[in-house]
Amino acid sequence: MSSLMDYVWCFVIGGAICVIGQLLISLTRLTPARILVIFVTAGVALTALGLYEPLVKLGGAGATTPLTGFGYALAKGAMEGAAQEGVLGAFTGGIKGTAGGVAAAILFGYLNAVIFTPKTKK
Repeated sequence: MSSLMDYVWCFVIGGAICVIGQLLISLTRLTPARILVIFVTAGVALTALGLYEPLVKLGGAGATTPLTGFGYALAKGAMEGAAQEGVLGAFTGGIKGTAGGVAAAILFGYLNAVIFTPKTKK
């Protein structure tokens, strides 16, 4: 059973990541697409340096749910794939590590398009 502190750390770490994103939106002229790329790339880089795993252990979903968590899953899958299958595993491992998230995004995006009538911007 989870303790109250697990929820607090999840909120603090996830909130801190979101604050960084909001600061990038508010204080820079970066587009949302560039911020997305920065967050995913930061997750990959921090995982490669061994700095993101402690955040995941401490914050759980607070660290794995934001975009940096996608980069973490991508890098972790690539590293595990490389360890098991060599160079080819480095490419396929990242795809295997993130397949669930990508499939969920496609499924829920499709369901939203079916339930709500999508309209193009004018």
